[in-house]
Amino acid sequence: MVRETLISIYLVFFRIIFTFFKLFPQEKKTVCVVSFGDNVFYTARALKEVSNEDIIVLKDRQCNYPFDSTIDKVIPFDIRHPFAYFQSIYHLATASTVMVDNYFGFLAAVEFRSKTTCVQLWHAVGALKQFGLMEPSISKRSDRAIDRFKRVYSTFNYVTVGSEKMAEIFRQSFSLDPDRIVRTGIPRTDMFYNEMEKKRLQTDLAQKWPIIKNKKVILYAPTFRSEELNHFQIQLDIEQMYRELGEEYVLFIKNHPAVTYNLDQKFSSFVVDVSNYYDANHILLLTDILISDYSSIPCEYALLDKPMIFYAYDLQSYKKKSGLLPNFEQEIPGPIVQNTDDIIHWIKNQKFDQAAIKRFANMWNRYSKGASSMNVATLIHSDTESQSVAR
Repeated sequence: MVRETLISIYLVFFRIIFTFFKLFPQEKKTVCVVSFGDNVFYTARALKEVSNEDIIVLKDRQCNYPFDSTIDKVIPFDIRHPFAYFQSIYHLATASTVMVDNYFGFLAAVEFRSKTTCVQLWHAVGALKQFGLMEPSISKRSDRAIDRFKRVYSTFNYVTVGSEKMAEIFRQSFSLDPDRIVRTGIPRTDMFYNEMEKKRLQTDLAQKWPIIKNKKVILYAPTFRSEELNHFQIQLDIEQMYRELGEEYVLFIKNHPAVTYNLDQKFSSFVVDVSNYYDANHILLLTDILISDYSSIPCEYALLDKPMIFYAYDLQSYKKKSGLLPNFEQEIPGPIVQNTDDIIHWIKNQKFDQAAIKRFANMWNRYSKGASSMNVATLIHSDTESQSVAR
């Protein structure tokens, strides 16, 4: 109850400031609110090819993506920086296009101008776990909270998807009308189709992490557990993996940005913590075997046609608390394992189903074929141009 009251007070404050700034003239500019950054980065780069409008990025506390000169202005969207915070609200209130890549609660307090387009560039290619209105915990939330979620979702004029499967998930999770879902593909997957960019990134990262020289890379990239956000425990026997795999492999660990954790430095010649590296897809280029669980990262890793293992040590409890999509066990393209022994067994035996990996990649990436960024940029530009004509 106290939390809901504080949220309500904050949203009233935000609405007052936003409404005041709406008194200023609207400008032809795209304003991007980012937690992750990658989809916005690739879209902005494409948008600059078709439009001369300003692109302004508002970075929340979580975002560490290093935007380049493509972006006209980068502003911390954080109330701890009051001037920048008010400046951010001004840009939102006067934008012709707003792009977001996550759920942002402040959207429940805004009413964009009729000639402003809001595009949701969701940060995941696919979804193995439930979210939004489909998440099991929604039944425990107050009517006020549920109404707030729906108001946020209702601000999206468009939500981009890379597959029909994700389109249906968004339709249910965000309670969206089908005409708001656009099949552009996912911008950040364009990198997987650009051989020159892939080679450049692989060379740069090999220099950044020389430990991988003459070694194969295992990447462990789990999702978060809501009850472990502040004390996540890595459920791998790293010492055992080092003993049995250390001569041939190195282990990269990329935890979800929402969690805090401690990593034992005892095996620094084997383990590399890459959690703070800004783009997970770059790391996937180096990865020979992915270990994940209910994260969406396998949905794009499958584009590389490489093996993956699903370390679902808490499958039944996670399914009950957080929710998984129907047929999770049947659809994932790799073995479900419960312990480190099984992980080592699968890595050593290498008996992975390559046909299943291809099917999985096609299921989640039907529309992500290397031109997704330009597809989104063209959508934004054409929508802005039609609004300009309407004026």
